[in-house]
Amino acid sequence: MQVITLDLRFRNVPQALASFLVFAPSGPVLIETGPDSTVSRLEVALSENGLSVEDIKHVMVTHLHLDHSGAAGRLARKGATIYIHWRAAQHLIDPSRLLASARRIYGDAMDDMWGTTVPVPKDRIYELKDGEHVLVNDMVVSVIEARGHSNHHHVLRIGDIAFVGDIGGIRIPGKQFVTLPAPPPEFDLGQWQISLARLRELNLRKMFCTHFGIVDDIDFHIDKLISELNMVVQYVKNLISAGYDRNDTISRYVGWYRERAISAGLSDDELLSYETANPFFMSVDGIMRYLSKDMK
Repeated sequence: MQVITLDLRFRNVPQALASFLVFAPSGPVLIETGPDSTVSRLEVALSENGLSVEDIKHVMVTHLHLDHSGAAGRLARKGATIYIHWRAAQHLIDPSRLLASARRIYGDAMDDMWGTTVPVPKDRIYELKDGEHVLVNDMVVSVIEARGHSNHHHVLRIGDIAFVGDIGGIRIPGKQFVTLPAPPPEFDLGQWQISLARLRELNLRKMFCTHFGIVDDIDFHIDKLISELNMVVQYVKNLISAGYDRNDTISRYVGWYRERAISAGLSDDELLSYETANPFFMSVDGIMRYLSKDMK
């Protein structure tokens, strides 16, 4: 089995967002669609590997967020079956609530960032469930629930490798700096820690992170991510306790993160890849929402 990382160059930024092309025994399988705004780049990347969109009959998605599933409707119209968490399936069939929620966050930038998200026909959806082993093009894919980033997130395991979506955090190749996307409304520190414990127990040889690429130092990466989870939640909690409002908290959080990134040796272009994959303000909103529930 061969896996190729397809750089979707989201917002024209390299190493911010990937799809993965898996050459299974009976044909290609795509993991993650990217948003509708990157479909043209996906088409080019497939063509570079001797394929067209019409050749992709099976698409597996780790979770619903638009950078992972936004082009599912386009691919379904070309004949693909979309495999996604059972909680998310209804929002592919009718994406109106998903899009309204995203528009509240992104406003006028919505269309430029995400393109036009079209519905997936119900008969083109396969609803994935935790613990399931799915045969896709004569390849067995094991489905593992992985909450913490969202409540509709799966890790997709194939043998000793896994596609970990956002639960595996964000890290570009060749760097040791690991960050996490913690958007509202479903970020949950405790659930994320449980998911990482489950991930470690899989004894993987490689993880494929949608943001961005291959991780083969699994224990180091998970240790860094656990430390990061605890650190960022405590940092935001301290700012709230000190009386800072949302805007001040975001400003301080972004500055703190950028200083840490520079200290870790990231160039301006590399930091742009991290921030494109994970707008830092969204993590502040997610963590603040989590803390408001946790402290009640």
